[in-house]
Amino acid sequence: MDQLYNCLMNIISDTNIFLAVALDEPERDHIIQLTSELDAIAPEILPYEIGNALSAMIKRKQITHEEALSAQKTTSLIPVRLISIDIQKALKLAIEFNIYAYDAYFLQCAKAMSCSLITLDKRMKQVAIKLNIKVLE
Repeated sequence: MDQLYNCLMNIISDTNIFLAVALDEPERDHIIQLTSELDAIAPEILPYEIGNALSAMIKRKQITHEEALSAQKTTSLIPVRLISIDIQKALKLAIEFNIYAYDAYFLQCAKAMSCSLITLDKRMKQVAIKLNIKVLE
């Protein structure tokens, strides 16, 4: 029963979900609607991955320094429970499905917690389905 409750009340949120909300992307309102009654969970690497993504966006001239700093501040205000994951199991997923370890961390988190996943990453959605992880869309 606890696992069912856990699955119904929690969602594993990928980095791109936080960035879409913080950067006011077109998917923002839909994401908020989908997740408003759920508690977000992510691997403990989330803040670092957000920083990395924002710095990459600056390098590609997609956002300004000010927009990056503002987005980071906004993401830090979004309530999320950061959890430790089994890196060895995540690495096995990364190898098996030929994906980045960072993506595998979120998939492993969803698998270990028996929770649904929300992501904007098409490849990650495909792998989640193969792993019998429900994907919120």
